[in-house]
Amino acid sequence: MMGRLKSDQGQLFYEFRLGDAVPEDHLVRKNDAALDLSSLRSELAPHYSSIGRPSIDPELMIRMLVVGYVFAIRSERLICREVQVNLAYRWFCKLGIEDAIPDHSAFSRARNERFREGDVFHRMFEQIVEACIAAGLVGGEGFAVDASLIGADANKQRSIAGQDWQRDRDPGRSSRAVKEYLATLEDTAWGAATEVVPKFVSPSDPAAQWTGAHKGPAFFAYSDNYLIDMKFGVILDVEASRAIRQAEVGTAKTMIERTEERFGLKPERLAADTAYGSAPMLNWLVEKDIAPHIPVIDKSKREDGTFSRNDFRYDPADDVYHCPGGKRLGTSGTVHEGKTLLYRASKLDCDVCPLKPQCCPKEPSRKIPRDVHEHARDVARSFAGTEGFEQSRRERKKIEMRFAHLKRILKLGRLRLRGPRGAQDEFVLAAIAQNLRSSQSWSRGRHRHKLRASRRFGVA
Repeated sequence: MMGRLKSDQGQLFYEFRLGDAVPEDHLVRKNDAALDLSSLRSELAPHYSSIGRPSIDPELMIRMLVVGYVFAIRSERLICREVQVNLAYRWFCKLGIEDAIPDHSAFSRARNERFREGDVFHRMFEQIVEACIAAGLVGGEGFAVDASLIGADANKQRSIAGQDWQRDRDPGRSSRAVKEYLATLEDTAWGAATEVVPKFVSPSDPAAQWTGAHKGPAFFAYSDNYLIDMKFGVILDVEASRAIRQAEVGTAKTMIERTEERFGLKPERLAADTAYGSAPMLNWLVEKDIAPHIPVIDKSKREDGTFSRNDFRYDPADDVYHCPGGKRLGTSGTVHEGKTLLYRASKLDCDVCPLKPQCCPKEPSRKIPRDVHEHARDVARSFAGTEGFEQSRRERKKIEMRFAHLKRILKLGRLRLRGPRGAQDEFVLAAIAQNLRSSQSWSRGRHRHKLRASRRFGVA
């Protein structure tokens, strides 16, 4: 017979447990097991007043933000609405079925003041990394570093010319984003990264860089910098910076040093693209005894048919070059532009050399520029084409997959918050969400692998 809905008659008593409504394999259960916020209140206690009405529990606000970034809910207003109706989200946030949801406006002050002052998000991120290390998801042998452009909350139509924006302004009369940028002018990842005046500046978010790096329409953006372990792609560190190469390279050094200091992890090899193949960066890696599996930035090859620098043999014992004609090119030791040594041939040797038309047809003698860090470049070149280098090149795709997941799955293609601290908060929360999701994926994958093995070999 045809069934019918029960009449809309209220029931006097209900027996209901919220945990029973959440499946055992739901992602919120996995995340809850990995997230330890037991020390949160003690860490934030100095940032709350001892008098007045009790505030909203900071753990509740943190858990709601984690829900938002893990499940790609890009608005705090929407987070509140989803937690209101979703039983799994309520369970993760430690809310009962009858508990009220905080207003979305309560997140702003807590995030901009108390959470930033207590550095809560980065502490949470480090805790998740420690959990990944304990679970065996971090190898510690090979790291990869890269950066991706994330659009800023800035409008081109309301921007001004770069030369019209003045840094020497009163911070007390500026917005929060401008204050944060003015406070980072000496930081190599921000104001001190370059002296080049940008074409356009956003008055509402001057730290955002006007860039056309994607070979399309230019836009205001920040760089999201990741340092990952290449075993399973766990993000070991994350940092926001201006969207220029100098800032990204400097941030890579910061993340490597911070990872070694915080977790005791120092890689044997570092994989990166050509943007990180400058001589100073390669020298820094070689001095730290890290193998640079990075293509070298080399513009020494000539296209006019004359001899390139590779046609000259360098003798490190005597610190001289030998030309194809067998003559020596020495240097005075003077460093030009702070980075280059010049090795010059004798004019007398070049005048009578039959190879002069192929060597220096327009110059009286040949000179060879050599970077002061050329030894590190040679070390990097020695790895090119080796089996280890090719392995790093393949494994480096995992960091590109992290950025693709960030933009397509977590929907972080454009920032909602402004200023360096706003960008940092969003990037760290997104990295927390990615590590939580990826750690559960690898755990499920290993469980399925063990299950298949047990069935294959008849193990109970």
